[in-house]
Amino acid sequence: MTADVGIIGASGYTGSELTRILSRHPDVNLEMITSRSHAGKRISDLHPYLRSICDMELTDPSMDRVRDLDLVFLALPHGISMDFVKEITLGGPRIIDLSGDFRLESRETYERWYGIKHSYPEAIGKAAYGLPELFREEIKRARLVANPGCYPTSVILPLSPVVQEGLVDRTSITVDSKSGVTGAGAKPNEVTHYPGANEDLRAYKIGTHRHTPEMEGVLSRISGEDVDILFIPHLVPLSRGILSTVYCRVTGDVTEEMLDSIYEDHYGNEPFIRLRGSPPRVQAVRGSNYCDIHHKLIVDKGLIVAVSVIDNLVKGASGQAVQNMNLMLGYDEGTGISQVPISP
Repeated sequence: MTADVGIIGASGYTGSELTRILSRHPDVNLEMITSRSHAGKRISDLHPYLRSICDMELTDPSMDRVRDLDLVFLALPHGISMDFVKEITLGGPRIIDLSGDFRLESRETYERWYGIKHSYPEAIGKAAYGLPELFREEIKRARLVANPGCYPTSVILPLSPVVQEGLVDRTSITVDSKSGVTGAGAKPNEVTHYPGANEDLRAYKIGTHRHTPEMEGVLSRISGEDVDILFIPHLVPLSRGILSTVYCRVTGDVTEEMLDSIYEDHYGNEPFIRLRGSPPRVQAVRGSNYCDIHHKLIVDKGLIVAVSVIDNLVKGASGQAVQNMNLMLGYDEGTGISQVPISP
């Protein structure tokens, strides 16, 4: 059976990508797309690449319409999504929240890193973390899924196998990530405006980025021990894409063959993980829901280095959200996202 779905907050990059994917999904009816600031406009007027793909009118959010849906995506900023989840309730349509409001393990952690009071802390422990490669069964049962951040997706996936298997020092992990400017959202600012971002490269929020506790929390959960990460993000002059390089100190005897076997055991059957024999390129995943991973043992340094690439708007946001939806609604996991054409 087809499901009726809607998007609250469809005018930004994440919302437009959701619209693009869901408009071609064979098992859903896209019944509602909303934007308070652009209500009355067609989404294809804001995002011309959607012309003839989706020309739906953006409307103000209506809880009466939302409650008639089978599932709703919240493509809203943090601090706003939580109020919508509270109003919709966990007894209504299933919810996939693409903000950070339900990703962290506690209210205290959220309020410390996001700097605002959480209005619906009761739901934090009820949200499944939407990384299918690690939490597939929880996602299937969930009423609320917290879709992972783009940086955490690119970091947790290459780190998970070696952290889970206890091959590395969990207290000494360094991550260097580079992201295109769409990760900052559709509203330009001094840093992301073209003259400021073009032909430039800059690090920011060194050790203080709010995605750090998300990475540490998920990796600590799956390993059973505390994980400590030094995370250094960079802005690069790309429209879309993330490349993350992780550095881990080996704690025992490890061989390249052992490492190959561990990654194959963890990801060999995953539909959206591709293990690469050489460092991957961002262009290879552009517009797709794939995460490409390459790993390398540097024997004389006692290090494992892994490199991953994702499209921050697809596997890092909207594509992964649809992957989660497919699991929640009982569809084949790759429906609608195995072959998704890229926007110009």
